[in-house]
Amino acid sequence: MAKDDNFFERVYDVARLIPYGRVTSYGAIAKCLGAARSARMVGWAMNACHGRDDVPAHRVVNRVGLLSGKHHFEGTNLMQQLLESEGVKVKDNKIVNFEKYFWDPVKELSI
Repeated sequence: MAKDDNFFERVYDVARLIPYGRVTSYGAIAKCLGAARSARMVGWAMNACHGRDDVPAHRVVNRVGLLSGKHHFEGTNLMQQLLESEGVKVKDNKIVNFEKYFWDPVKELSI
């Protein structure tokens, strides 16, 4: 389990770098960590971090901008409300103009 814990912490390190008002995907974080086929594991890490104020899990969505993790947040629309408070537009549980808000850690962090 220590290996998973270490992977989760590496996921959190990347998630903390997502700028305010931007989003990334589970797959983009996985690719950044050199584990391109581990998007689902990134999702598990995001699910496990709830209750930690230091990880902006609301900024991590699926590859097409769908708020696929929203059911892990308290309340019905908390994930959407957090994103909208940062200026990210959401309609029908999906980010509007996803490409505009997408932050690619591989490009942005020069990894």
